Amino acid sequence: MKKIVLIVVGLLIVILAFQSCNGYNNLVKLDEDVKTKWNQVETQYQRRADLIPNLVNTVKGAAKFEQSTLTQVTEARAKATQITIDPDKLTPENIEKYQAAQGQISQALGRLLMVTENYPELKATEQFRDVSAELAGTENRIGVARKDFNESVQVYNTKVRSFPNNITAGLFGFGQKAGFKADAGAQNAPKVQF
Repeated sequence: MKKIVLIVVGLLIVILAFQSCNGYNNLVKLDEDVKTKWNQVETQYQRRADLIPNLVNTVKGAAKFEQSTLTQVTEARAKATQITIDPDKLTPENIEKYQAAQGQISQALGRLLMVTENYPELKATEQFRDVSAELAGTENRIGVARKDFNESVQVYNTKVRSFPNNITAGLFGFGQKAGFKADAGAQNAPKVQF
């Protein structure tokens, strides 16, 4: 009887060890996927940051433009490019700081594009149209990259919190990661006035 109990206990230990190894490997794979998706988010934000000097120079060269608006865009870009996050430290606080810095760029670009409405000759230039189109395309890519990142974080966090993976995750230091949240005020519809 003791022999049977020892065999059953031994078998349970082997099964748990196998499950733990499988769970660990799965968590590593999902963690790497989150890091890859984060790198894509950063790549798209960097693409936008790289386009901003082209837009600013185009606007400067084509119009006697409000200098303060150009300065705001340039300063927001400089601040945002200084903030980077290590993919291993995707905490809610770090994501929030990153998102806030990128939001400042979005606001400054919005003001810049709004002010360009006063300059039809600027909007008519091919260079301005090209850079504006590139910027709009990049904003779409940022949205897609953020969506993909959030989906990857969701899959990872679900695995980290699910039994029995939560035991393996706790043993090996796999914690939950933060995703992007909607920008402040995004729930309010924009006001359109004619």
